[in-house]
Amino acid sequence: MIPLTENQIRSSFVNATKRERTQLTLPDLDALDWDARDFLGWRDAKFPKLGYVVIVIDDEPVGVLLKLAEGRTLTRPQCSWCEDVHLPNDVVFFVAKRAGDAGRKGDTVGTLACAEFQCNVNARKRPRTAYVGFDVEAAKQQRIDAMRNNVTRFVAGVRDGN
Repeated sequence: MIPLTENQIRSSFVNATKRERTQLTLPDLDALDWDARDFLGWRDAKFPKLGYVVIVIDDEPVGVLLKLAEGRTLTRPQCSWCEDVHLPNDVVFFVAKRAGDAGRKGDTVGTLACAEFQCNVNARKRPRTAYVGFDVEAAKQQRIDAMRNNVTRFVAGVRDGN
């Protein structure tokens, strides 16, 4: 992922008000390993029920404000983004208000995602060798590509109302 500035991140949110963009708490951008991520995701330190995701789509950063849904799942869910079946972390249900008129009317979309957005790390874990001659690097790249597509599809759906 290309490194983003604070201004790029704050202005990228398609479903947040100006006030919400101003009040959000950013992670330490200088400490991030931008090469090891395909999207930027974090939870707000001041408002723990809020999460933020920014991904670059067509060379433009697109951000989505997420809210932690109330309630708990009865079984251990799988993250819809990294699709890791050996998750070392919790998966929660996030809800995002759609952008534009749809969001103002109250339309939302939800997703199951890693609670602290560890998907970038999970997708880059060395996969288990399935058989002799298994191409581990190709399998890892396939997982990274699938995760990137899953996050892009979700964010584009919030942005475009689909």
